[in-house]
Amino acid sequence: MTARLRGDRGQAFPIYIVMVAGLLFLAFAFFTVGKASAVRNGAQGAADAAALAAAQDARDGMGTDFLTALLTPDGLRDFLDDGVRFGLAHPCYVAGVFAEKNRAEVTPIGGGSACSPGPEGDGITVEVKSLDPVGKSVIPGTEEKYATASATAVIEFRCLLPEEEPEGDGSDEGGEDEGDEPVPVAFDCDGGDQIEVDPTDLDRWDTISKTLFAVHLAD
Repeated sequence: MTARLRGDRGQAFPIYIVMVAGLLFLAFAFFTVGKASAVRNGAQGAADAAALAAAQDARDGMGTDFLTALLTPDGLRDFLDDGVRFGLAHPCYVAGVFAEKNRAEVTPIGGGSACSPGPEGDGITVEVKSLDPVGKSVIPGTEEKYATASATAVIEFRCLLPEEEPEGDGSDEGGEDEGDEPVPVAFDCDGGDQIEVDPTDLDRWDTISKTLFAVHLAD
C-alpha cells in the first residue's frame, strides 16, 4: 500500500510541474497584453495631444485671413465655407513636438505630410507611432512591436454670423459720408458670450480667437 502511494505521488509530480508552468505562461501572457495595452493607450494620448496642439496653433495663425474676411462683403461666410483655411507647415511642426513629449513620433500620412486636414477640412489629423516597443515577452515578436494611433482635432466656429446691415434708402439727408472706415463687428457666441472684433486690430487675436473658435477632438 505504501509503495503504491509513493508511486501515485511520483506520477502526479510531473502534472503539477506542467500546471505550474502553464499558469506562469498565462501570467506572463496577461502581463504582455497589459503592457501592449498601456503602450497603445500612450500612443493614443500622444496622438490626441499632438492633434489638439496642431489645431490650436492653426487657430492662432488664422487671424490675418479672418480679419481680412470681415472687410469683404460676404467674406466671412466664404472664409468659413472654404474648409481648409489655414496652413499646415507650422501646425504639423507643433504636432511633432507634442508627440515627442509623449514618447511618440508623427508618421507621414499617405507618404506625405506629417499631418493632414480633417475629413471635413475644418481640423487636423495626426498619426503617430510609439517610440517604445512592447518589449521582450513570452509572445514572439513583441520586442519589435510598436503602437500606432491617430486623432483628429476640429476647429469649430462657435458664433453666429453677424446680421448684414440693411441697404440705404437713399435718404441720407445730406449727411457726411462716413467713408470706408472699418467698424467693429459684434458676434453672439455659444454660452451667451458676446464679443466685438475690430478688423484692424490683429494684436487681440490670441485672446478673441478662443471665443470665436473652439478646438476639440472629433467624435
